[in-house]
Amino acid sequence: MGRLFGTDGVRGVANRDLTPELAFQLGRVGAHILVNKKGKTAGPGRLLVGRDTRVSGGMLEAALVAGITSTGVHAELLGVVPTPGVAYLIRKLKADAGVMLSASHNPIADNGIKFFDAHGYKLDDELEEEIENCLTTERSNEIPRPVGLEVGRVLHRTTAAEEYTKYLVTTIGRCFAGSTVVLDCACGATYSVAPQVFAELGAEVISLHAEDDGSRINVCCGSTDPTALQEEVVRRGAQIGFAYDGDGDRVIAVDEKGELIDGDQILGICGLELMAKGRLPHKTIAVTVYSNLGLIETFREAGGAVVVTENGDRKVLSAMLQKGLVLGGEQSGHIIFLEHNSTGDGILTSLQLMNALLQAGQPISELKKKIRKFPQILRNVPVARKEEWVENRRINEVITRFQQQLGEKGRIFVRASGTEPLIRVMAEGPDEEEIGKIVDEIAGVIAEELE
Repeated sequence: MGRLFGTDGVRGVANRDLTPELAFQLGRVGAHILVNKKGKTAGPGRLLVGRDTRVSGGMLEAALVAGITSTGVHAELLGVVPTPGVAYLIRKLKADAGVMLSASHNPIADNGIKFFDAHGYKLDDELEEEIENCLTTERSNEIPRPVGLEVGRVLHRTTAAEEYTKYLVTTIGRCFAGSTVVLDCACGATYSVAPQVFAELGAEVISLHAEDDGSRINVCCGSTDPTALQEEVVRRGAQIGFAYDGDGDRVIAVDEKGELIDGDQILGICGLELMAKGRLPHKTIAVTVYSNLGLIETFREAGGAVVVTENGDRKVLSAMLQKGLVLGGEQSGHIIFLEHNSTGDGILTSLQLMNALLQAGQPISELKKKIRKFPQILRNVPVARKEEWVENRRINEVITRFQQQLGEKGRIFVRASGTEPLIRVMAEGPDEEEIGKIVDEIAGVIAEELE
């Protein structure tokens, strides 16, 4: 059996892979390790619980909360709130830890559980491994089971989304009056917060898929399918559009011409603006190995520096904390503005990009031209045995052959998805036709070998 925790918590098909029984155990072990073993100051510990709109959310929340309270820890339910809202409220309310129920951009049937520590940071590999190792019946039975008045309570915080909304408004020091924005909320956790924030800042807001409807989360909408957003931005003559994922920790943008702006371009635009204002420590941003080589070259030519990490927002955050950086992120639109929040925040990122747009006084289509972009092709290959690709001789031979063909002018990345039964194949280089053929051939070999 592989590792339970993936790149972003525990995920799987709800009620099949991620069962209520597993959610109960995760709640119980997570509360014990993150709260009871941390030596809380006084009284029972408190763990915040948020969720997105998925139909399985209530079921898993009930099981998770039962596990938490069985250890004597109070569970404070935040209701439907974006993931970064949980991270913010942990710090604001001085809670001992937090947990979010969401599968982010994944399909409706999926769900997930990801924990945050008392600082609002996602757990490192060591803590996740400690939780996973305690999930065995023998180990979990060692966790105390308080009785009577010592059992944990279930608390309800009905103002969580409102509190997070008010905070986001304070992160921007200008009014958006006179601007028109289109927001695609993916029928997910941002459905109420995002439109409210932009409206309070004075923008004319056109909302798409802004309903609490977990039966439609990420279905032909949001960051996984921004087609409707692209069309609406052009039709309504908006300055910009934003598409969030199911839990609101990432965003992609659309310019006034209906063309996409990915996370690398958002990072570049915001990073250059912060550097020009002298607000970018060490003139450095953090990106992952999947970030476009054009972004790295653009930033360095402007006098800045770029730290490149392994894939995953946790790796980006780790590098930011180690090197004292305030901005980093992924091409997917998972971007961390560490001055304002401790994790990727889609709404916060859209506000920062909107601020950069108004500061520049130019169309966003012109701003994004400043960020060089090399042709880059990514293909997701469905497989039955994703963990076997690393040791597969034929797959490694074809990857090596094409990397030698590209030389220093391009690169190839192949990795297994941490949350889905997929192998991701990405190639980048100056010739789009060449890298397209490379990706197609590698993907074909992977499909044949791991079907």
